[in-house]
Amino acid sequence: MTDLTKLTLAEARDGLAGKQFTSSEITNAYLGAIDGANGALNAYVAVGYDKARTMAKASDDRLAQGKGGALEGVPLGIKDLFATEGDHTQACSRILDGFHPPYESTVTSNLWADGAVMLGKLNMDEFAMGSSNETSAYGPVRNPWRADGATTDLVPGGSSGGSATAVAAHLCVAATATDTGGSIRQPAALTGTVGIKPTYGRCSRWGVVAFASSLDQAGPVTRTVQDAAIMLKSMASLDKKDSTSADVPVPDFEAAVERGVKGLTIGIPKEYRMDGMSDEIEALWQDGIAMMKDAGAEIRDISLPHTKYALPAYYIVAPAEASSNLARYDGVRYGLRETGRDITDLYEKTRAAGFGAEVKRRIMIGTYVLSAGYYDAYYLRAQKVRTLIKRDFETVFDDGIDAILTPTTPGPAFPIGDNEHHADPVKMYLQDVFTVTVNMAGLPGIAVPAGLNAQRLPLGLQLIGKPFDEETLFAAGRVIEKAAGRFTPERWW
Repeated sequence: MTDLTKLTLAEARDGLAGKQFTSSEITNAYLGAIDGANGALNAYVAVGYDKARTMAKASDDRLAQGKGGALEGVPLGIKDLFATEGDHTQACSRILDGFHPPYESTVTSNLWADGAVMLGKLNMDEFAMGSSNETSAYGPVRNPWRADGATTDLVPGGSSGGSATAVAAHLCVAATATDTGGSIRQPAALTGTVGIKPTYGRCSRWGVVAFASSLDQAGPVTRTVQDAAIMLKSMASLDKKDSTSADVPVPDFEAAVERGVKGLTIGIPKEYRMDGMSDEIEALWQDGIAMMKDAGAEIRDISLPHTKYALPAYYIVAPAEASSNLARYDGVRYGLRETGRDITDLYEKTRAAGFGAEVKRRIMIGTYVLSAGYYDAYYLRAQKVRTLIKRDFETVFDDGIDAILTPTTPGPAFPIGDNEHHADPVKMYLQDVFTVTVNMAGLPGIAVPAGLNAQRLPLGLQLIGKPFDEETLFAAGRVIEKAAGRFTPERWW
């Protein structure tokens, strides 16, 4: 039998439906792979051996009766931000120590309803705040990729670093992730995987630990564009429990994958040519433009003039919403509780011990920009800038642009503990320079592996689409995937 962990989601789904192997067999293969690799990679923070095998057995029974769902028997990894009933759900923070929710998030409920199997919970930056997966209370995730001939451990990107590493290292077929400012697309680009942030409202946020509620959106990390389309179909739904969930039909995304880009107009925004952008990213972008042209798309230069304000505006809006959302963690009803002289002392000691440095930094920034006297100067102005960013995109889409092609990250994966990124938090925030505009405007964006750099590390290109037009992104992403090929890291772990 072939190595079951090497199969794409589409291949695993079809093999299970065709009874070439059982869900129990592929689930056990993945559990074995996790046992062998997690000590080195630190992708999983909790592995549910018994639950996975029970779910796999139930899937095998349904498949035997011909009652299999769209993902029947397929083993998935779940980011630790999604509430899974009775399981470890801590957003990789000490403040949620021991929390096992009595409810299930809507996205994971949808996946289980379609027959998927849960392998465990994946590591992430604490409360999804980070671009390198180094802020987790469980320690950093290691990227399965290494520079050619080197032994230096690299970051997988963040905040969904555990999801990206698990998919790239074949520790799950596919994974759930979330994206507030690039947290699906940036790690996908740094690990040679595919990640899509759907349109805001496409997937329910109910049962997903909140970071910045007007920006957060769930999506998948997968090995191929087709796999991402299959995952998103199962994850997306209207949800009455989420007031921002969109009442729009969920199309058959998989049917759009091979549609091609013939006759489409792809926009190239001049503002994404940043100062100090590396030659390899510029060369990759040119390669992507050539791939689109070769597949029959028309290329047009466009302008998104307010792009330069996106990062500063994002780092006001997101921390402001975080400071409000994270106020609920006080040590009273669940999670960590430090003893104090009185209730105020209990709050202060619990939060001091429970939150990590990056989360504290963002809570303080957010509380400051919302405080009396500063609200108008910072938060209100950032929201106005956000409106202008959204209008920039609307203008180019109204002018006949079908999708926008940009780089995903300013460079390849960098070393864990890299001084340059840790001495100056702004350097770390610049990792999101190409991705935050998409969240600020509520648009869909996909990151697709597009090549390897001189050190043989993966680099990705990003496609940005119109609201609820993920189908065009899958079609255009598949063009890049076909032209560039797929990339797998050399095993060192």
